[in-house]
Amino acid sequence: MAYTIRPYRQGDAATLERIAGAAIRTLGPEAYAEDQVAAWAGRFDTDVDLKERVATGAFVFVAVGSDDTPVAYALLEPDGHLDHLYCHPDHTRRGLADQLLAAAEHFARPHAIARLCTEASELARPAFERAGYEVIHRRDFDIEGVAIHNFAMEKRLA
Repeated sequence: MAYTIRPYRQGDAATLERIAGAAIRTLGPEAYAEDQVAAWAGRFDTDVDLKERVATGAFVFVAVGSDDTPVAYALLEPDGHLDHLYCHPDHTRRGLADQLLAAAEHFARPHAIARLCTEASELARPAFERAGYEVIHRRDFDIEGVAIHNFAMEKRLA
């Protein structure tokens, strides 16, 4: 299947939120325990409003199939923070994360963003490393009393 990357459109939010939820619940168990996945998914279910994020300046890159149905996305904040990188489980391991990260970098350069940063899960870390991000440190924290971790990563563009 051929994919293209396009900007977020009005009406994408619900589909993108479903993609993230499916990715967390289906792929999360590959690297995290059941209680960690449940806590991560629970936080995502209550803390994300993509429409509001876009309205306040975030840029969302959407990977779509030939029928223009979203299958993956990345959310870039104006300060260079990549807050989301999610791919529907039916479309993983097809280079979509790499394409989305390249699109974010391509967008960032002319917008005077000199540094991209993220907090990558165990699952996303390899994609960020392939794109040239470096691990700054492991972040151990808890969500609703459940210990979990990810990795602070960055890529300097200037």
